[in-house]
This record gives sequence, structure tokens and C-alpha cells, in this order.
Amino acid sequence: MRKNNWKKAVSVVLGASMLLGLSACGSAGNEASSTGEEKDLTKITFCLDWTPNTNHTGIYAAQALGYYEDAGLEVEIVQPPENGAATMCASGQAQFAIEAQDTMAAALDSDEPLGITAVAGVLQHNTSGIIARAGEGLDRPKGLEGKTYSTWESPIELATLETVVADDGGDFSKVTLIPNDITDEPAALEAHQTDAIWIFYGWGGINAELRGMDFDYWNFRDINPVFDYYTPVIIANNDFLEESPDTAKAFMEATAKGYEYAVENPKEAADMLIEGDNTGSLSGSQDLVYASQEWISDQYISDAASWGVIDPARWDGFYTWLYENKLTEKDLTGIGYSNDYLPQ
Repeated sequence: MRKNNWKKAVSVVLGASMLLGLSACGSAGNEASSTGEEKDLTKITFCLDWTPNTNHTGIYAAQALGYYEDAGLEVEIVQPPENGAATMCASGQAQFAIEAQDTMAAALDSDEPLGITAVAGVLQHNTSGIIARAGEGLDRPKGLEGKTYSTWESPIELATLETVVADDGGDFSKVTLIPNDITDEPAALEAHQTDAIWIFYGWGGINAELRGMDFDYWNFRDINPVFDYYTPVIIANNDFLEESPDTAKAFMEATAKGYEYAVENPKEAADMLIEGDNTGSLSGSQDLVYASQEWISDQYISDAASWGVIDPARWDGFYTWLYENKLTEKDLTGIGYSNDYLPQ
């Protein structure tokens, strides 16, 4: 699962002023019901951040198991537009979407911030890091010196790497940066297209394991705990949360049940994801989906008391780091998230 282009976060902010005007009309009717054959269901649109993958399994499980319908909801899962899921959610065209805390920063830092709030952490910890071919000295950040790294050219991304390399005694200026247009990380490494890639282990790392690749890998959160931020998260439209809190809570309760089911039943939940994928992107990748699901099901709740809970200290710690390193103009501490819509 490839990281969303960090530049999209900038385009989200630039387009915000035009799209936010739609929020009033887009969210005003969110509590209205659409009539089904047997009972009235409230329509909810959920926008993914990428093609369906195991980050999303709990949503597909909740759909397949009838949890949304039991909650009185008709949920439509859609793909993100070119300008991103956050913009679609902020405009009121979707009530919920998938985002990440790091890419949310640009949307919240704008003069006209997007009207979105993170209402759940899909995974309890940041499971991303750097993968490289084994035995080439890239088993630690300093090893990036003299090597090529495929970058999304995001200020946050590059500042993160510079920090961990410097903390390990390295010189980030000695790292050769090349554009990241990679969709299959293990294949790109095996072909020597690059030396190091930022991946999310639940997909890119598991893919490398399945290929039998000999690789080195380290997590950002293990190098510096400030990078244990929330990625991905579920966001919601602020107007919708204010106007329809009960519907929002019903959706989140059903979604939590979907992820809890996936924790206990990874194989069955993976089947629901595969069956629910209407993009065709998972076709032929069943082995990867099953292996990824087996691994990531343990990450949904991990050491938290329950699924979805956002730790304020970790959320605020990352945004404080962004502000102190001049990666945001505003101090975003204490904003952008809420645990109020999770099952209590």
C-alpha cells in the first residue's frame, strides 16, 4: 500500500476555501433517511485513502456482517478523488474518510483549515519504517549515508529522515534523493532501482517476506518515540459531527465491531475485504492479503484498552515536534482529534 503523495496535502489546503462552502449543504441532510425495502436507513458515504487494503478490513467486515445495517445505516464505500479524501470529507460529500495524522497537518495549518476531525486511530501505533536490501549497512538510519532514498519530497517526510539520521550520528546531506514512483517496493529493491524506501510494514514488509527477500528494516517509532503518531486514522466532517452526533456514534460503534471481528477472525475478515473490493486491485493478491491480515490484525488494538482510542500525549507530541521544527506555522497541539465518538 503506497503512501499517499504528501504533495496532495498541500493541494487539499489550497482547494479548501472553495470546497468548504459546500459543507453546509453537504452535511445538512446527513441525518435524513433513505428508504429501504424493509426499514429506513441513514446514508453514510465513507471515502478511502487508497484502493482497498488491510487498513480498511474492519469497514468491509462491518459492512458484510450487517453491523451498519443493524445500526440503521446504509454505508457506501468510495475511492478518493484526485484532491484527496480529506477534501471530500471536509466538503460534506463524505461523512467519514481515511487519512493520517501527518498529512492532516497541512489541512489543519491552513488559514482556512479543513473542517475535519480524527475520530479513531485505525492502527494503535505507527507501523512504518525504512526497508532496504540486507547486508548493505541500512539496518540503521546512519546507513543511509551514500545511498539512494526514494522520496515523496514532503517537508515532513524529509525532516523525519534528517532527524533520525542525525540522531544516529549520520549526515543527511550525504543521502541521494530520487523521486518515489514505486508501487512494488520489494521488486524495486531487487532491481536496484533504489537503496531505501519508506514502507508500511503491514503491506510492503509482508510482501517482502512472502517473496523470500532478504531485507533490513527499522521502524521510525523505535528510533524516536515522537514518530509514533497515528497513521492511518478515520476522520469525520465537523459539521456532520455537530449536527448528527448520534449517527456518528452509531457508525463508529459498528466500525469498532468490524475491527474487533477482524482481530479475532483475520482469515474470515480478509475474505470479506477481498469480496467487498469493487476496484479489482486485490485480484490475484489473495496470499498477500491473507498474510497482511494475519499480521495487521494484531496492530488494530495492540496495547490499547480498545480499538480506535487516540492517546492525546502521542498525538500532541508529534504536532509539537512539527511546530518546533517549523514544519507548521501554527501550534496544532490539542486539536484535530476526538475520542468522544468511540464506543464508551
